[in-house]
Amino acid sequence: MSEKVELQKKAKGQRPEYFEGPAIEKNLSITMALAGEVAVLRDRLDTLERLLEADGAVSRSAIDNYVPAPEVREERDAWRDEYLGNVLRIVHQEREELQKAAASERPNYDEAIKLVENE
Repeated sequence: MSEKVELQKKAKGQRPEYFEGPAIEKNLSITMALAGEVAVLRDRLDTLERLLEADGAVSRSAIDNYVPAPEVREERDAWRDEYLGNVLRIVHQEREELQKAAASERPNYDEAIKLVENE
């Protein structure tokens, strides 16, 4: 069960661009890679704490072979959602501001219908 899994190191294809300038894109990529590592470390620490509470002693293989119960997975998922929300808060805020600005610039549905009917 402790077979090493080899993951692909690089994504194939062209990297999508979400922001102006490659420096911002690189910064976001670094931040997300670090956020992923922190989330994995958090899960591993949670496993260690749970095993220590249950058994009082822990081996590396017990940590590696630990399979969380559904309620533990739900707890971890909730923590991860909150954590990523905090990490990406500024990105979400900027997106919301852009959506609000775009919505205020475009006509509402009724105005759009009138424009089409009058042409």
